[in-house]
Amino acid sequence: MAAHIGRRLRKGAATTAVAAAAVAALSASQAPGATVDDQGRQNTGDATSAPDTAADDSATGNSPYYTDLPPLNSPAPSPSAGSGEAGDRSAAEAGIPATVLDAYKKAEAALREKKAGCNLPWQLLAAIGKVESGQARGGRVTADGTTVTPILGPQLDGNGFALIRDTDNGAYDDNRMYDQAVGPMQFIPSTWSWAGRDGNGDGRKDPNNIYDAALAAGHYLCRFDWDLSKPGDLRKAILSYNNSTEYLNTVLSWLEYYRKGTHEIPDGTGALPEDRSDAHPGATPSAPGTTPPAQPGKPSGSRPSPSPSAPGTGSPSAPPTTPLPPTPPTPTDTVHHLEDAGTGTLTAMAGHTFAERISTRAETEAGKAVAKVRIRFTIVGDTDTTFAGGESVATVTTDASGVAVAPALQAGERTGAFAVQAAVAGRSVKGVPYKVTVTQRVADALTRVGEKELTCVAGGEFAEPVEVKATHGGEAAGKVAVTAKLVTSADDPAENDKGPYFKDAEGKTIRTLTGLRTGPDGQLTLPKLYADDTAGTFLLRLTTAGGATLEVELTVEPAATPSPDPDPSADPDPSTDPDPSADPDPSADPDPSTDPSTEPSETPAT
Repeated sequence: MAAHIGRRLRKGAATTAVAAAAVAALSASQAPGATVDDQGRQNTGDATSAPDTAADDSATGNSPYYTDLPPLNSPAPSPSAGSGEAGDRSAAEAGIPATVLDAYKKAEAALREKKAGCNLPWQLLAAIGKVESGQARGGRVTADGTTVTPILGPQLDGNGFALIRDTDNGAYDDNRMYDQAVGPMQFIPSTWSWAGRDGNGDGRKDPNNIYDAALAAGHYLCRFDWDLSKPGDLRKAILSYNNSTEYLNTVLSWLEYYRKGTHEIPDGTGALPEDRSDAHPGATPSAPGTTPPAQPGKPSGSRPSPSPSAPGTGSPSAPPTTPLPPTPPTPTDTVHHLEDAGTGTLTAMAGHTFAERISTRAETEAGKAVAKVRIRFTIVGDTDTTFAGGESVATVTTDASGVAVAPALQAGERTGAFAVQAAVAGRSVKGVPYKVTVTQRVADALTRVGEKELTCVAGGEFAEPVEVKATHGGEAAGKVAVTAKLVTSADDPAENDKGPYFKDAEGKTIRTLTGLRTGPDGQLTLPKLYADDTAGTFLLRLTTAGGATLEVELTVEPAATPSPDPDPSADPDPSTDPDPSADPDPSADPDPSTDPSTEPSETPAT
């Protein structure tokens, strides 16, 4: 025992130095003006004056956490860095189990796509995972990332911990009286109910699955549009996970450590942490590689028992435990029900901000207003509508009149009805559902862009495309659905079977186009128009969602008639034929008047 305690003391001295160095390095690189004392505590405005975050508004409910600090050796020790038990343990402390590491990196990749501005590093997830559960108890997970046994923190009964009464009817923590932090990232059930994610694609959101939990933690840390590359936002995000300056410094130490490099180790071979934030002086230390029964991540909710007095010391035995006085009720405890506080109709066009905001009032059983109560608004249903900042949940504290007003809703592109549920954070009080409807984008006017006449010859194609612009209330109406149809006439909306036409993807004739949408500027350019061999004036009718209509005239001119070729077998025009008499027949007798052989001889006079 003495040897083990000595080993713990030496470890404590070493890890204190590591903490000071790690936090100092992170402060120098990220937080100008921050200072670090000789115990590794970071002194900044944001760190020393932590935000007033209620336990049930943090990811973990401010549950206990592991306080072990990074080892002094390199994050990626060489094979010769140590040998035997000490070397094996050092390598296990420095490494991250393969499946757990994969989950962190996949979560980082997903957040890089979904919330690129957050700049979430996987090393931050690894640091939190180390502090919360020792990397899922050293990587004791199945092939799909689920912990071999559930990881539970102590029950949050207010007895040395936060007071959070049951919010999930024991669904996640098997406790119907109080909540307990669950899983490798230690989410309390009330937080997991809205923050949970499906990280491994199995269709479930399981807090005991490292892929699900890591992705959920990433989204939780990236809410409120925080940019984790900024020191201030990074500190806010970590403190929102567990509101403790010591917790912040511990996580920052591991973050800096993992940023310098780490290595993958086989699942189940990671070292289990030894020290916990709620350890009591004189508590029986754990054997190497084990954890106290009450550590976060253990099924038991008990706390370590004091060590008995050493034999022969004469130390008095511990006095009997005195029952704690009853906990005075909080404002949350006095809430009996919630009421709608005059919320109007919640309807908005896709892509627009809702003009009406949800208002909820917290009341006692007698109908008296309750102030300083956190009301959680959760979007429920098949929708992409969010609150400001892109989140599906928002927590607002009631004012002096007991009313909490939710942030404005931002309609997505998915139309239809869904609900927003208002509930008391940390209580199983019946909530208030609000029906919300998103309607399709509409336009109330449609005009043609350009004034040039649209003409072509029969059998040809129109050189000028048809361009139009949709507006709503005088503003450009983007992403509005448009239908283009070549109709028989202004009075007959039937599709014309002749004249101009479009072509489909296979080059076939088509005279009605659906599924067209205006661009962000409200403009739309139709596909090229062609003409068959029918000449005349034709009508193209365009209509939008919302009833805007525009008719465009299209003119098809007759094709030019070519001159006929002459018939070579026909007699030539006699007026152009030379005089046949001018071309004597060579076989005919010559004119005796011109033929010298027939000239009469001279007759002598008689």
